[in-house]
Amino acid sequence: MFDFVSKRNWFFLLSALVILPGVLSLALFGLRPGIEFTSGSLLTLQFEREVEQAALREELGRAGHGEAVVQRTSEGSYLVRVRPLDQGAAGTTSDQQPEATERQALLSQLEEAFGPVDVLSYDTVSPIVATEIVRNSALAVVVASAFIMLYIWWAFRHVPNPLRYGVSAILALVHDVLVVLGSFSILGVVAGVEVDSMFITAVLTVIGFSVHDTIVVFDRIRENMRREAGRPFAVVVNHSLLQTMGRSLTTSLTVILTLVALLLFGGVTIRPFLLALLIGITVGTYSSIFIASMILVVWERGDLARLLGHRKDAAALPEVAESERVVRPAVRSR
Repeated sequence: MFDFVSKRNWFFLLSALVILPGVLSLALFGLRPGIEFTSGSLLTLQFEREVEQAALREELGRAGHGEAVVQRTSEGSYLVRVRPLDQGAAGTTSDQQPEATERQALLSQLEEAFGPVDVLSYDTVSPIVATEIVRNSALAVVVASAFIMLYIWWAFRHVPNPLRYGVSAILALVHDVLVVLGSFSILGVVAGVEVDSMFITAVLTVIGFSVHDTIVVFDRIRENMRREAGRPFAVVVNHSLLQTMGRSLTTSLTVILTLVALLLFGGVTIRPFLLALLIGITVGTYSSIFIASMILVVWERGDLARLLGHRKDAAALPEVAESERVVRPAVRSR
């Protein structure tokens, strides 16, 4: 039986190496927010003839949008992000929206410079709405995490130290969210990838998937604690991981393959959402197996207390002997 528990420090080190670059990028550059978080107007433009990205950006500057962000898609269209279009443009009628009038003026100037242009999509978000979205998104993540911890605490109330299970699951969630946020911070700097409201949806989906996988592992640990009473906790955890790993990997691989197919053949507008899901579910599967359960073992052994010098007798908890790692059927008492 392979001993995963004794390799826990290597798993922690691998997570640290993955998380650290993203955390540094978050600290230095943060995330690249989309219009939902900063307000603005986003247009997807398709020109009949070939248009250079630099020329389009220059023409937008002449139109009074020097702040415009221009990105070329794989389909040959352009994503153009500008400041929120002004209200009350001249020539507005009762059946015509002010934003449409200013948008039409901008499109008319682009048509004069580059020929016919089609607007494939158009979205605009006001500063007030953007502020509300930021606040509600942060609140959704915090509330979801709090309820998850309370639920796991209640579900495992019949095992010793049930709070540890809830806290361990939340630490695994923080691990997953940091990887996703850090990855998108780096992608924002390198490739200009923005985060939007769909990104928050992806983060919440990753949280739900990760918690589901973690609870499966924890539930098997709880069952084995009853079946193998008297066994060292590390042995019970290692046995539980071996029993659940095949199911977790099979389920996750099915989802990952589906996401890869959608990422390759889906539309450009949903690719950031799919990429966040792909990164989050991959790392969520890893953390459910190799992080959440290992935190339980570290907590049970008092490794952290020993490291901080708060518990002198923690060193008296030796690693499980190799001969004890083979789990034998428990003998029923009569």
